[in-house]
Amino acid sequence: MNRLNISVSPHFHAKATTQSIMLDVIIALLPTTIAGVWIYGYRSLAVIATGVGFAMISEMIFNAVAKKPRTVGDMSAVVTGLLLAISVHSNMPLWQVAVGAIFAIVIVKGVFGGIGQNFANPAITGRLLMAVSFGTMAKAAFPVADTVSKATPLAVLENSKMIVEGGSYILKNWKGEITGQTDLLSLFLGTRGGAIGESCTVALIIGGIYLIARKVITWHTPVSFILTVFVLSLIYTKDFNLALAYTMAGGVFIGAIFMATDYATTPYRPLGKVIFGVCCGVITVIIRFWGNLPEGVSFSILFMNLLTPYIDKWTSKKPFGGEKI
Repeated sequence: MNRLNISVSPHFHAKATTQSIMLDVIIALLPTTIAGVWIYGYRSLAVIATGVGFAMISEMIFNAVAKKPRTVGDMSAVVTGLLLAISVHSNMPLWQVAVGAIFAIVIVKGVFGGIGQNFANPAITGRLLMAVSFGTMAKAAFPVADTVSKATPLAVLENSKMIVEGGSYILKNWKGEITGQTDLLSLFLGTRGGAIGESCTVALIIGGIYLIARKVITWHTPVSFILTVFVLSLIYTKDFNLALAYTMAGGVFIGAIFMATDYATTPYRPLGKVIFGVCCGVITVIIRFWGNLPEGVSFSILFMNLLTPYIDKWTSKKPFGGEKI
């Protein structure tokens, strides 16, 4: 008599491996990394080399001390170090980048069991450690051709209104005083101040499209995250151009595409991914407009990482059948 046997997953094995997935992420990060080096100069290469180098060395040493298998070959440490490095400014002291990379790999990743078992995104936690420990994350970098010291786009946009005058976007505060000048094209292309890998929006979009096309990530979290930030910024500012500028300024795109899509720390069902993205967007906007910090992307993702198990539980489907043990 034939019976229908019901068992738990996995029911088949995919060709994708950790190494192949991480390689795809690295390829997707290349456009924004190259753009960052081109825009901010060769000092960016030193920051990137420090982040990647110390992440790999930390993983090798930790695994050797803890007598665990060598995992540096899966390239996950490279991804963590690269993400951490391009999420800070090119003039960040190298020893601070090294501290962030060591913390991300040893404490957040290694102590909790390695890849797939970390409670939060290692790159984000490393970056936040640097922000909390070292204050302002160093003075914001600007394109090498720009020698004038000024605030980052988010700092300029804060409490400002974008006015179109003579084809340029003039930023004025609520008193009518000019606080700066910017344009949406510079925010899109990245020719403005910011972190190495967060400023060139078009490069980040290219990387995101590549990851979606390769089925490394799905659209649910990035799109819901970015749209939430835009819609809430539009409601708050009542200005389409200013809302668009708020969405492209800061780390929304790099956070939504590369950090809020981490397999281990984000929900696995589509509905859960949308909830995760929307909540990240809401928290980001709250911190930006009502908090003491100009940016809230990293804090929002870290907070939602902690809620991921509950989101998975709320959005999971009840299994049909199964054998009693």
